[in-house]
Amino acid sequence: MFAHKKGWGALLGALLTLLVAPAAAQVIDTTNVAFVQTLSTTTSIPVGHAEFCTTRPAECRASSNPVAVMPLTETLWQQLQAINAHYNQTIVAVTDDDLYQVAEFWTYPNGYGDCEDYVLAKRRDLINAGWPASVLLMSVVKQGNGEGHAVLLVRTDRGDLVLDNQVGTIDLWSETPYKFIKRQSQADAGKWVDMIDARDMNLITAAIR
Repeated sequence: MFAHKKGWGALLGALLTLLVAPAAAQVIDTTNVAFVQTLSTTTSIPVGHAEFCTTRPAECRASSNPVAVMPLTETLWQQLQAINAHYNQTIVAVTDDDLYQVAEFWTYPNGYGDCEDYVLAKRRDLINAGWPASVLLMSVVKQGNGEGHAVLLVRTDRGDLVLDNQVGTIDLWSETPYKFIKRQSQADAGKWVDMIDARDMNLITAAIR
């Protein structure tokens, strides 16, 4: 069973304190602390994603009209929770070494998969449900033990939310115990950009625990 999920009211109460009346102004300040900042230039694409794009180029193309953030209604919030919980509960976590006998292989899970596979499945289902690809960003983070990990970063008008196979809750990026390294570009799903995360991770991890 998962840890209890944040209610809609609790989420809004926490995030509205960080944002400047987005519903009224209809202009989202993505330089706000609720959003992870990025460098303007592209960076290296993870090897696993590069290979994934070679076999599925249609899923790694530029967006002609990228959406910056998704307005997060209660219905969409429930959709995020349902898709996140579905894959977290039904996919058995297995390393690529054990499953495919290779160090890195990004693909859709078939009952089994590692962190990148969870992310790909959640991203696919959200796109099929009508979410724009430009707000659903595969992201590489570093855990407290130094190991790499992948999560889905969802850009909403309430901030950057994280869908993670290691926890049951959906949290604001800054409330997670990870160092954010890089993510997909919003303009082009086949390109990546470095993220700027200057937080003191020792303090962040201690506070979350």
